[in-house]
Amino acid sequence: MVDRRGILDEEVFTYRITKDEKVFIYSHGKHVTTLAGKRAIAFIGIIKTAGEKEAQLIMAKATGHFKHGNERVAKQSRKR
Repeated sequence: MVDRRGILDEEVFTYRITKDEKVFIYSHGKHVTTLAGKRAIAFIGIIKTAGEKEAQLIMAKATGHFKHGNERVAKQSRKR
């Protein structure tokens, strides 16, 4: 996954890890998803070594809240 349009240059996503190893991911300060179990453990292992930009991409992928560039096309097709 690549952020070609620079959407993730600013910190869009943040996360919080709980004592019981659940991961809460936020977008613009709003909770969007919770990771638990194997997904949370894998996320924690990867995010600890990631740089800032890479961390944003990892969180975007984990949440599924990443613009793919086809929003304008979809919006135009609904107008017809």
